[in-house]
Amino acid sequence: MRYQEKARQVVEEVGKVILGKERKVEEVMAVFLAGGHILLEDIPGVGKTTMALAFSRAMKLDFKRVQFTPDVMPSDLTGFSIYRREEEKFVYQAGSIFCNLLLADEINRTSPKTQSALLEVMEEGKCTVEGMTREVPSPFLVIATQNPFGSPGTQYLPEAQLDRFMVAMTLGYPDFDSELSMAMSIGKESRLEQVAPVLEQGELLIMQDLIHTVVMKEEVYRYALELVTATRSHPYLERGASPRATIALVKMAKAYAWLSGREYVTPNDVRLQFPYVISHRVLLNGGARMENKSGREILMEIAEKVKRPPMGERGR
Repeated sequence: MRYQEKARQVVEEVGKVILGKERKVEEVMAVFLAGGHILLEDIPGVGKTTMALAFSRAMKLDFKRVQFTPDVMPSDLTGFSIYRREEEKFVYQAGSIFCNLLLADEINRTSPKTQSALLEVMEEGKCTVEGMTREVPSPFLVIATQNPFGSPGTQYLPEAQLDRFMVAMTLGYPDFDSELSMAMSIGKESRLEQVAPVLEQGELLIMQDLIHTVVMKEEVYRYALELVTATRSHPYLERGASPRATIALVKMAKAYAWLSGREYVTPNDVRLQFPYVISHRVLLNGGARMENKSGREILMEIAEKVKRPPMGERGR
C-alpha cells in the first residue's frame, strides 16, 4: 500500500503544473508503471515538455530531451566514437538515449533511419553502436510527441514504430479555469519548482514489479481479447490490432487498477484503457474515411457492443 500511495503522490505533484488534466496525468503514470512508452499527438504549447519535466522531477529520473528535425542522425541518439590524440585511441561518447526518461519531441519530423534507431532501444532496452551492444539505464521510458499530420515537415510514423508505443493520447487544451490559473501565476516562481521529489532511486522499478501481482480473472482476460479481436473484423477497419496490443491492454489494465489502489482488475479497467491502447494500432479503410469516422469513435462502438463479463466490482 505504501508504494501505491507514493504513485498517487507523483500524480498529485505533476498535477500542480499540468492543471485540469488529472485523468491524463494518471494515464501517463500508468504507462510508466507498466514499463511502456507513450505517444502524445498534439499541437505545440499545451504542456507536453512541462509534463515530462515534472514527472522526471517527481520520480528523480535522469531526463533528456531531443528536438527531432530532419538533420538529426541516429548517432545523435545512440552515440559515437571519436579519436583522442592524447590517448591514442577511440573513445565512445554516449548519445541522448542514455537516460531514464527521454522526451522525443516532434518525432514525426525526423528521418525513418533515426526513428528506427530509437525503435530498437524502445523495444529491447539496448542499442548497437559500431558492432558493440550497450544497455540503456533502467528504467528507460520515452514520451514522444508528434505534430498533427499535414503540419510542415511532418511524415507518418511507420506502423512498426507506432506499435511500440503502449498508449497514444492527446493532452488537449486546458479548461477555462485551469488556463486562468496558469495565466495568473505568470511572474511568480517557476511552476516546476513546485514539484517535490517523491520517489527514491529504484522505487519505480519496484512498482513495475508489483504490477504483476495484480489479480486478473480469466473472464476479464477473455473480455480484453474479445475487444481486441473485434477490431480485426470491423467493417470500417482495414487492419485490426495485433497480439502485441492484447499484451499491452492487459499490462495497462493491471497498472491502472494498481494505481487506483486495488489488487484486482475489473472489466471497467479494461474498457477504460481500450481506446488509449488501441487507437494508434488500427488502420481505417476507405469506408471509414468516407463516413468521416475517427478511430476513437469506432473503438467506442466496439466497446459498446462487446459484452462485459457479469462480475462484481471486486472481480468475483
